[in-house]
Amino acid sequence: MEKAGIVLILQLFYVTVLTLRTTFMVRNKCKVSAICGFIEAGIYISGLTLVLKGERNIYSMIAYAVGFGLGICVGGFVEQKIGIGNIAITVNMKNKNEKLIHQLREMDYHVTIFEGIGVDGKRYKFDILTTRHKEEELIELIKFYEPDVFVISFEPRKYKARTSVRLK
Repeated sequence: MEKAGIVLILQLFYVTVLTLRTTFMVRNKCKVSAICGFIEAGIYISGLTLVLKGERNIYSMIAYAVGFGLGICVGGFVEQKIGIGNIAITVNMKNKNEKLIHQLREMDYHVTIFEGIGVDGKRYKFDILTTRHKEEELIELIKFYEPDVFVISFEPRKYKARTSVRLK
């Protein structure tokens, strides 16, 4: 039974690191991804050796599978907390809302405003690029000033930023 506990913990760490490595690779962070891959391989070999060595214990095999599932959850949670990368937010609203624009710029958000015509008249579109860990804070701020706003957030795959502008 002690062996099953070790296998569970190893799998939990293994899949967490695997999730982070995949995330870093997708975001072109090759050096960090390589370090995660090295750690991942070491944990994988240790865990698999424990499961396959000696007698085939059903508890170890179940622990291996449970650890894998839990590792996915933990890896996703850690990745979300780290907030690697940037997010683009598009805001569509009926009012230009100068107070919101002023507040966003006071908080060092980079905002570009467009005016257009929708079905029911003038519409305003804000484009905002920021870091991922600021996404929820930004959306809450926008909702505070404009409760009926339409917001889309997405991860830009590629972009070229001005070198003089640094995202906060």
